[in-house]
Order: sequence, then structure tokens, then C-alpha cells
Amino acid sequence: MSIMTVGQAIVKFLDNQYVELDGVETKFVDGVFTIFGHGIVVGLGQALDENPGSLRVYQGRNEQGMAHVATGFARQHNRRKIIACASSIGPGAANMVTAAATATVNRIPLLLLPGDTFAVRQPDPVLQQIEQENCPSVTTNDAYRPVCKFWDRITRPEQLMSTLAQAFRVLTDPVQTGAVCVALSQDVEGESYDYPDYFFRKRVHRIRRPVPCREDLMELVSLIRASKKPMVICGGGVRYSEAGATLERFCETFRIPFAETQAGKSACRSSHPCNLGGVGVTGNLSANRIARDADLIIAVGTRLSDFTTGSKELYGRTKLVAINVSAFDANKMDAAMVIGDAKATLEAAEADLTGYVSGYNGEIEAAKQAWNEEYARLAAYRYGENFRPLIAARHEATIPEQVALNGGVITQVSAITLIRDIVDPDAIIVGASGSLPGDLQRMWTTDQKDAYQMEYGFSTMGYEIAASLGAKLACPSQEVYAMCGDGAFLMMHSELITSLQEGRKINVLLFDNCGFGCINNLQMSNGIGNLATEFRYRDEAGKLNGGLIPINYAMVAAGYGCKTYTATTLEELKEALEDARKQTVSTLIDIKVLPKTMTDGYGAWWNVGLASTTSVEAQREAYENLVESRAKARKY
Repeated sequence: MSIMTVGQAIVKFLDNQYVELDGVETKFVDGVFTIFGHGIVVGLGQALDENPGSLRVYQGRNEQGMAHVATGFARQHNRRKIIACASSIGPGAANMVTAAATATVNRIPLLLLPGDTFAVRQPDPVLQQIEQENCPSVTTNDAYRPVCKFWDRITRPEQLMSTLAQAFRVLTDPVQTGAVCVALSQDVEGESYDYPDYFFRKRVHRIRRPVPCREDLMELVSLIRASKKPMVICGGGVRYSEAGATLERFCETFRIPFAETQAGKSACRSSHPCNLGGVGVTGNLSANRIARDADLIIAVGTRLSDFTTGSKELYGRTKLVAINVSAFDANKMDAAMVIGDAKATLEAAEADLTGYVSGYNGEIEAAKQAWNEEYARLAAYRYGENFRPLIAARHEATIPEQVALNGGVITQVSAITLIRDIVDPDAIIVGASGSLPGDLQRMWTTDQKDAYQMEYGFSTMGYEIAASLGAKLACPSQEVYAMCGDGAFLMMHSELITSLQEGRKINVLLFDNCGFGCINNLQMSNGIGNLATEFRYRDEAGKLNGGLIPINYAMVAAGYGCKTYTATTLEELKEALEDARKQTVSTLIDIKVLPKTMTDGYGAWWNVGLASTTSVEAQREAYENLVESRAKARKY
């Protein structure tokens, strides 16, 4: 037996957790990220100061930011390593709620240890406590309940044992994983208990590869054999199962093309002859063309979100079979459910499909060639030469105005192709929000395994820079690039300072188009005015229609100690990228890009809630088109 405080017991328990996949054992908890406050510093903080074991203590700048770092770290380790996050009560705890939702939506393990009010309630109301007149047991931390996969509050020392055992069951389960919140009553953190030694024994959580039942497997094989033009969708489950090479071999053997979701991209090689690239609303020409003509969709490890399915219109009426460890995800769109690990299932099905070859006869090659030609057009897109806005908009006058403001004449698509050509082949890119995820899912190519980390389940603005640091902590030998817009940078870039503190260089590629360009496109393409989506001063009439606001982002990052650049032309961008590779500190390139120069849709529809009653003709037309598309989509 060992007498210790709750805080000390947490630290010792965390330091003895391991995971095992395919016989390979990995220490699960790398360390603890924290911004100390009164609700955590003298409890858990005391324990980390006295004896952290092998846990590393990281100092965050914003609680949400540090939790995004932890999410990016876990994601880059394919969910086999985590960094726990501890905060004080009140605003510190509330700040991490967004990060919890982000991790849960994306099925990424994230352990949150927020401080809480006193279990004894004697000093209530304590500093930062929100008092509920009808329920004194409710605190800020109850806000985590809807966005976590496991939640508990420790009000007695002995509760810690069963709670941590259950918390780590969830964190290491491919089906259940997501955010886990264990709220710590601040008085209880310092209370002592005689814990049994077996609570602190080394625990190895085995990540299993469930094999589908024979009936599921036979149905999968039967559906594929009956199809002439099947298509595989490679989701995030392929990445986390380490099934990329297996899926490549499967598709090559049976001549089945495959397309990628945002989460699945880089599980397989972009250069593989069966790889069509991104599919869906942010998909490219080749993948969406093949998807629309397929007679069977084989969804492997995907949540089948609206962006992947084109709001269930792209292939909503096609036969669908879903391979997934989660029955919840496999049950979507009335799919034939095959419950099993992606790698194990594909290997089992491969043996039963001997002799099968799809009926494609040049369609795959033709579709890929069509996209290659479109990509070449995008790469050659230049202002002043073959320039025309890629996205039609009523306010094209913004373009010359922005050129006059900062001298930038770079188109977003040409910048991406240049970046791809210059950065190292094994470079990791991280993104989350705005128009960049669409451009990158369509245009970015890599043969480096797990080198594309796009958070597009919750599309959290501000995830980009923090998660890039997480990826760098996970893969210190590779260059990491945060691909973010100016809007996302303004939302959150606090952990850029943490990257300097830790000596872990990241590169921020900031695409400055003076606004929330993606949402500006959405509103204007549906006949809505340019309302609060461009960064403008208020005019004399009291509206946000004044001049564009000039911001020198390079100067902001330089003040932190980063090496910075401003690029207004492709030549300047090329020089900046090449010099940034030589640096040992974090860098930021302020890329002045033109608005309306991102990619547009390629045959996939997105269902949005437009006004059904309006006096604006353009909005009425948009709603009529919406109704027409909704009629073509699958209803559920």
C-alpha cells in the first residue's frame, strides 16, 4: 500500500500506462500540458513538481491551444501516444471545451484534467466558480459532458481508481476514443489515501484488430463480385489501423480505384495508380467523376460525413458496404455493415476474392488524366496573365483593391503548387479551416505516410498552428507546415511561442486574403451580400464596408522571435520557402494572396440552410437550385 495524495496518484498512474498494437509496445502518456491556476497548481502541480517520473511537463499559453497541441500529437502518433492537459477551474477549464469537441469528432484520444470547485463546498463561492441556484453540484466542467466520450468528477480520493481505469479504457479503444474529462475537486487533489500498489502496476492496453464475422465477410465479397465498377473510400480508420499498404495491394490486385477523405489522406501513396485523390465536396474532378458512376461504394474506416458524401447526393443512391470497427459509423446510409478492423478485414476479403477483376476499361486513367490537366491549369494560374476569378463573385472589385493595399498578386492555387514543389518530400502539413482544406485535399500530393493532418471533422479555426507543434513534437526530424488563413491565425496562434520555448521549429504558411474567404464565397455564391466576412473598417454609413484593414502578420511573429518573411509574388514566396528550410527557429511566411483564387467544386453538392422566403432574386434562384438538389439526395 502507498499513502499519497490524489495528485501524486494521478501522476504515478499516468506514468505506467502503455499500449500494444501487433506486438509493439509503446508508452502511452508522454507528459502533461498545463497552464497552472489556483485550482490545479498546489494539487496536481505539487505532484508534478515533487516527482513527475518520466512524464514531461509542457507549459501552454492558451488552454484551448495546448489541448490542440495534444490532439495534433496524438493524431501524428496514430492515437498510440498522448499528452494530458491540466487546467485551473473557471475560464481555464472552459477554454478547453472546444478542443474536447474537436478531439471527439475526430476520434482522437485527449485526456483533460481540469480543476474544479471544493468537494466540501465550505468556501463556496470560490474564485471563478459559476453558482447554480438550483443545483450546487453543477460547475463549469459540466460543459464537457456533451463533447466528451467519458466524464467524471473526483470528489473522494478512492474514486480515482475506478475512474482512471475506465478513462483509459476509452482512450485506448478505437471505437470509443475521443476526449475524456476527469474533473478534479481542488481540495481532493491534496487529500491522501492509502492506494494499493497494484493500482500503479504497469498496464498494457492492447489495441485489438477485430475480424468481421463470416456472414459479414461473405456479404462483402458477394457485393464486390457482383459489381463491375466498385470504388473504395479510404477514411481515417485506414490510417489508424496502419492499413494503407494493405488497401493499396487490395485495390491493385482487383483493379479497384480508391479515393481519400480528409482524415484518410496520406494513409496511402498519392502516386499509387489506383489513387484518385480527395472525394466529395472538397474532392477533385477524377474522384467525384468515378464516384458518381460507381455501382458499389466500399467505405473503409470513414464516418461518411456530408463533405465525403456530397450531402448524400454524390453516391447516395449507390449500393454501399461499410468496413468499420464502429457499428455506429458502419450503419450509416443503410450500408451493408462489416464490423472489423480495416487491415484485418481487407486481408480476409482478399483471400476470398481470388480471380475477381473489376470491369473498368480506361475510365480510371481517363479520370486521372482529366484532373492532371485541371491541376496544370491551376498551377499556371497567374494574376495579369491568364487571370480570372476561379470562384464567381459579385464583388470582384475586392481584387484590385487588395493588390493596391499590400501589393500581393499571388493566387492561392499557384501558391500551393509552388509550396508542394519546394518543401521536403517527407514534410508534414497541418490544417483545419477555411478554403485551404478544399484546395489541399484536391491538390496536395505526398507519398510520405501520415504526412497530411487535416482536422476537418470540427473544422476548428485556430487548430492549425497548435496542432503543428503537436506534430513536430511527435516527429521532430520532419519539417512541419501549418497551413492557415489570416482568419485562423487571428483566432489562435499562442502556441507559436511554445514552439520557440521547446526549440521545436514549425513553419507557418499564412494565406492573407483580408477576410474569412471561404464563408465569403458561400454567402456570395448564394446571393447574399458581402456581410462581415471581409476585414474592413466601418464606413461613414455605419456599415462594415470601409477600406480593407492592412495587417503585417510577419511583424507580429517577429516580435515573438520567429524568422519571418512577407511574400507578394511567387518569386518572393519561393525565396522565403527556401530560406525557411535553413532556419532552426520557427518561421512565418505572410503570403499576400488574392481573394477568389481558390479551387471551386468538382461535381459535388453541399446542403446548406438557405432562406426559403426572400425578396432578393439571386437568393430565390439559389434556393430553387437547393430544392432541386435535395430531391436527388438520399433522405438519410
